[in-house]
Amino acid sequence: MNEMIEADPTTETTNRCCAPVVETVARCCPPPSVEVVARLARVAKALSDPIRLRMLDVMAQGRACCGLPELLQRGVPGVGEPVGICVCDFQEHFGIGQSKASYHLRVLKEAGLVHEEARGKWSFYSIDAEAAASALEAFRQIMRI
Repeated sequence: MNEMIEADPTTETTNRCCAPVVETVARCCPPPSVEVVARLARVAKALSDPIRLRMLDVMAQGRACCGLPELLQRGVPGVGEPVGICVCDFQEHFGIGQSKASYHLRVLKEAGLVHEEARGKWSFYSIDAEAAASALEAFRQIMRI
């Protein structure tokens, strides 16, 4: 009744469910360059943290939006009002330490999303609109949307 059926080694290899498929398919669009992919990975990493996203939001809205103190009250050196938001303003606004605020801003800067303006011991950060637009366009191209 219980008959042993011996497997046929020729059918086992040709009828495998996971046999490798070797096809040559021409791509209709060239792949993105290694440099573009690396840049987008840095941008994606920079955007992957909620604090950094909120920092970008504050920068986009400007000083008046969030009840940040006037720069004249801080004694910032130099001529004219600096563009951007000071590290100390991010510290106060988000309730984080100087090293944490600086770390997050450095990640955004290394991703090319923000500019830094130094004034003595003060550093001010603002969105680099051209670089952000370029990154968004590169994401659109890579995702074909």
